[in-house]
Amino acid sequence: MKYDHVDRLLIQWAQQRPDLDPSSMGVIGRLCRINKIIEQRLQHAFKEHGLSAIEFDILATLRRNNIPITPTELYQSVMLTSGAMSTRIEHMVQRGLIGRIANEEDRRSCKVFLTSEGKALIDKAVESHLENQKAILEPLTEIQQEQLVTLLRHWLLDNESSSDSP
Repeated sequence: MKYDHVDRLLIQWAQQRPDLDPSSMGVIGRLCRINKIIEQRLQHAFKEHGLSAIEFDILATLRRNNIPITPTELYQSVMLTSGAMSTRIEHMVQRGLIGRIANEEDRRSCKVFLTSEGKALIDKAVESHLENQKAILEPLTEIQQEQLVTLLRHWLLDNESSSDSP
């Protein structure tokens, strides 16, 4: 049998503290290691298009919405602070990827939209992103991927709803 990094840690804990049940470490530890590997592979793919992960998220959010949205709607979608979002928006406006228009509902704010250059870039980046994600999941069969989706959805539904509550 092959052992991964987490297996070796669990063996060590079993030897040092046989009174503990470290099985949760098996799940959480693997999820953490998987997250690091995925993050690195995603970052690499985004950089190939001259984007950071946040810039990709901003452009993808604008592309999915397909209508101009406020910076507030945008930062809530990508989980940035309003100050950080303002800086990112300004940088992306200067790069010609997004534009600003007056908000008809609120004169104090604006709405942002994808420029044609931004739309072309995010369309290419999303295609590459999906190919990258498929490659990341390649070790798993379709059935295993479906099982994983079901398990992760179950966990998220329980935990996202509890973390959204005050």
